[in-house]
Amino acid sequence: MIPQNILQYLERHQIPFERRPHPRAITAQALAESLHVSGFQVAKSVILRSEDSLWICVVGAPDTVDVDRVAEVTGAKGLRLADESEFATLFPDCEVGAEPPFGRRYGLPVVVDEHLGEAETLLFRAGSHDEALEVRFADFVGVEAPYLGAIVHDRPGAARRLPYDSEALQPDY
Repeated sequence: MIPQNILQYLERHQIPFERRPHPRAITAQALAESLHVSGFQVAKSVILRSEDSLWICVVGAPDTVDVDRVAEVTGAKGLRLADESEFATLFPDCEVGAEPPFGRRYGLPVVVDEHLGEAETLLFRAGSHDEALEVRFADFVGVEAPYLGAIVHDRPGAARRLPYDSEALQPDY
């Protein structure tokens, strides 16, 4: 069950959401399978530790965080994957492994992979392994005001986005 304080946080910020119960799923990919959606519609929270704080990185279920890219986007120094013992007490109302992406609720900065914006709505873990929240990407970004950038390792076979406007390079004939 999703902790009441997370639901209240969304309601207080007037963020529409849908609760999506599902069979118990520990991994984000298992969550996608249980809800019969693409893993790219499921966002997972990955907790990183920098020299001076913890960060919530929000990426698609099949993706892995590229720590160097997170450092480029945020300017954070000494980033590494945080150990559960470093953050479990920050989420006392949540099941371990189901940390929500709502950094403002927990006093943590958030960085989001820009590829998630390709989905209109996302499914998030919100403290529970048997219920998810569906939220519009635009609403999530509006309330969290996260850093946005390409923060995941490139997917095999996926075309990498170019850092320029490809339309500007089209011949004009």
